[in-house]
Amino acid sequence: MRQSNEGKRVLVTGGAGYVGSHACKALARAGYLPVVYDNLSRGHAWAVKWGPLERGDLLNAARLAAVLRKHRPFAVLHFAALAYVGESVTDPQRYYRNNVGGTINLLQAMHETAVRRIVFSSTCAVYGAPKKVPIPENHPQAPLNPYGHSKRMIEQMLADAAAAYGLDSVSLRYFNAAGADPEGEIGEVHDPETHLIPLALEAAAGLRPRLTIHGTDYPTRDGTCVRDYVHVADLADAHVLALRYLAKNPGASAFNLGNGGGFTVREVIAAAERVTGRKIPSREGPRRPGDPPALVGNANSARRKLGWKPRYRDLEIMVGTAWRWLRFGKRSARRRKA
Repeated sequence: MRQSNEGKRVLVTGGAGYVGSHACKALARAGYLPVVYDNLSRGHAWAVKWGPLERGDLLNAARLAAVLRKHRPFAVLHFAALAYVGESVTDPQRYYRNNVGGTINLLQAMHETAVRRIVFSSTCAVYGAPKKVPIPENHPQAPLNPYGHSKRMIEQMLADAAAAYGLDSVSLRYFNAAGADPEGEIGEVHDPETHLIPLALEAAAGLRPRLTIHGTDYPTRDGTCVRDYVHVADLADAHVLALRYLAKNPGASAFNLGNGGGFTVREVIAAAERVTGRKIPSREGPRRPGDPPALVGNANSARRKLGWKPRYRDLEIMVGTAWRWLRFGKRSARRRKA
């Protein structure tokens, strides 16, 4: 397959991470050759399976430019970023230096090497506390933390680069990525883990004593936060569609990636209990600062303009793929790392 893909190379920054590695699999399946650029600080070498790995940091401008010149990709998928909201609050300079500063280096290197298309991994955190749910793309943006601010700044940089340099971009604003590769080849491995579904499943598996429910007094149907979950394989498919969209649609565009419906924390726990057949020990805790009651996305534009059709919308399917990964794939991956 690699020989047939030589003319369709895509640089994937952060391609050894959770969503990035799934995007690499989707790219390979669509006939592209993903070239992963990752410093492996939070990604995993074992997750790079569909193309070469170039180790490097976005803050190393010379290394980044050298990799672009070596592989001559026609486009970039940009996932590389620090992404812990709490950490961004306690160490904002690190987030702005890495996320914003690293992207400045990337855009400069792309400009120097005449790479003119980029798909950016953005986030619903650019909206902050929503005034309207489901959230449309034209919703006012008021991020609540430095992580969200860093992504918002990058989107503005992309819009400016489109106007000034003819750099075409699509920013994909994810809601909550969930699940794992349905074929079990890759999945979610974070340290520390902060996402609800893997935390619930780890509690079910006895890998942690209990799950903490952060806030039970929100104005929702059961008092816990509502979030829009999107299967990671569906997110990966959207990146391939975005590349195709850029071929005919210049400029800077942005799309939400969500299912348009949300689940409460208690509903996610109940789904995890049904999938695993086990009781999940939990305890109630206080709200976390900055957690809105509900985050649900309106993704009609992505469906209409990109042709995006999520395949794994059922919550139990998402949880089921994550559970199979935790029981089988994740253990194997950790053994390969050791």
